[in-house]
Amino acid sequence: MSTDTGAPDVAAEATELGAMETIRRGLALSPELRVGLGVTGLLALGSTAGRVVVPVLVQQVLDRGFDVSTGTVDMGIVTNLVLFGALAVALTALSTGMMNLRLAVVAEQALSNLRRRAFAHIHDLSMLHQAGEQRGVLVARVTTDIDQISRFMQWAGLQLIINFGQATLALTVMLVLTWQLALVVVVLVPVIAFVIKLFQGRLDAAYLEVRRRVGRLLGTLAETVVGAQVIRAYGMEDRVRERLDDAITDHREASLKAGWLSATFSGVGELLSSLVIAGVLVVGAVLAVNDVTTVGRVVAFLFLAQLFVEPVQAFGEAVNEAQNAIAGWRRVIEILDTAPDVADPGPDGVDLPEGPLGIHFDHVDFAYPPAEGDEPTQVLFDVDVTIQPQTRIAVVGETGSGKTTFAKLLTRLMDPTGGAVLLGGVPLDDVRFRSLRSRVVMVPQDGMLFAGTITENVLMGDGDLAVAQVRRAFDELGLGDWVTSLPEGLDTPVGERGDALSAGERQLVALARAYVADPDVLVLDEATSAVDPAAEMRLQRALAGLTAGRTTVTIAHRLSTAEQADRVLVFDAGRIVEDGPHADLVEAGGLYSRMHGAWEAGTSSARSA
Repeated sequence: MSTDTGAPDVAAEATELGAMETIRRGLALSPELRVGLGVTGLLALGSTAGRVVVPVLVQQVLDRGFDVSTGTVDMGIVTNLVLFGALAVALTALSTGMMNLRLAVVAEQALSNLRRRAFAHIHDLSMLHQAGEQRGVLVARVTTDIDQISRFMQWAGLQLIINFGQATLALTVMLVLTWQLALVVVVLVPVIAFVIKLFQGRLDAAYLEVRRRVGRLLGTLAETVVGAQVIRAYGMEDRVRERLDDAITDHREASLKAGWLSATFSGVGELLSSLVIAGVLVVGAVLAVNDVTTVGRVVAFLFLAQLFVEPVQAFGEAVNEAQNAIAGWRRVIEILDTAPDVADPGPDGVDLPEGPLGIHFDHVDFAYPPAEGDEPTQVLFDVDVTIQPQTRIAVVGETGSGKTTFAKLLTRLMDPTGGAVLLGGVPLDDVRFRSLRSRVVMVPQDGMLFAGTITENVLMGDGDLAVAQVRRAFDELGLGDWVTSLPEGLDTPVGERGDALSAGERQLVALARAYVADPDVLVLDEATSAVDPAAEMRLQRALAGLTAGRTTVTIAHRLSTAEQADRVLVFDAGRIVEDGPHADLVEAGGLYSRMHGAWEAGTSSARSA
């Protein structure tokens, strides 16, 4: 199975989507937005129609309720029209409120589902893909980018709907009342459309760049927070501050450019609005003096013209939010269009067979995808090895020899670029993730923990366990005395990423989590490398019980681990160069023998010191 390296091209295609195509794709990804759209449309129509009714009533009051020649007022007509106007205003307010509520509820539901979908898709991407992009950039896809879409749907999108309907109805009524005055407004419509088109493309590009720089800023900020200890230890504060300042400056410059374009657009909109009102007032006065129209109609036209130009005045701000939302939608679509290079076969897949599982690497190659203009970096070459069920294997080699890649392929965190990995005789790319993750567990060297207590972290391995069983797991691993020594025992908070515990203590919790998961295949990235010698001896005894009856593959940085294995695989430059029991390899005098001799010499020196 080959690793898919076409994701960047797909992402580039998503970035180049036009505004309307982006909205179409975005609505397709959130079908909930279309639920009840007809009812929302009717409410929007009621909201806009009520606003247009009032100017017409003003015209009727002035032209029918007042007799200028006699100076009398027909209170019956005026009263009826005022009551009708009050009813129209009340219905308008009710329609607007119901529409706002419906749109807010539907938008939140749709975007919550979109957020879940984007988050799940990011987790479906391989470790290789995730390692190639800043974590903050990925986080921005499911946080700030979707927040921008939410703001648009709940405010700017609503305003665009209402304003479009309001402008259309106002123009229609103006044409019915006095077409000569309506021409003043109609003449300026093409000018307004030209200005909108002129600014739309520039605003689109500007706000997409703002969203990109927000992602880079979040990525840089996340690195600064997570790496605070290293930054202080190496006195890197000034250099890191410069990187963060650069990211902040880049974001500020992009935002200022977008803001300048937005302000210019709003200013031009205000100018066009003023020209419309002035034109209606001048032409209306001339028509009224020449008895072509009535004073009531001229006054109504001023109201209607204002209703027509209000959307133009608000359009700039709404377009800002729309462009932000479109940019956010593009970035979400970009991540969703990135095909997982390690895909779950789902319903078409199979479960691993029951019973102990053996492992077979069938002439496996692996190469990291190339950077632009470079060649792929191959790290494994024709690895062909069979591991019998319930065998304890140690994988050794120099740094960069391919040990960790071997483990990641076995746990299907990555897929080979050549050959196949089989577990229990089944190719891994045919195995459902749920089956694979329940039968194969990897304990990484860093002992990653989640914010919460020790109990909560162990229960991540098997959420069906009771707290008493968690305590029993630590006792069976020989760690009961360590748990008792903690201030709050199993309820001790571990802190974010486990920072409240030492590196060795984090590893103890990670081992307990693997123990309760009860896997058939256990992959250990030298699980004891971060603990003190006393804890290592205790853990070695516990690991003997943990690995019994399981196929175990241990990436051995300490060769004491290799000494206890049934078999040792020696990697060198991406190839298995030696394979056999520890004693046989030492006697053979090859690479492993030399590594073991150097390790023993170093251990002896450390003891004597």
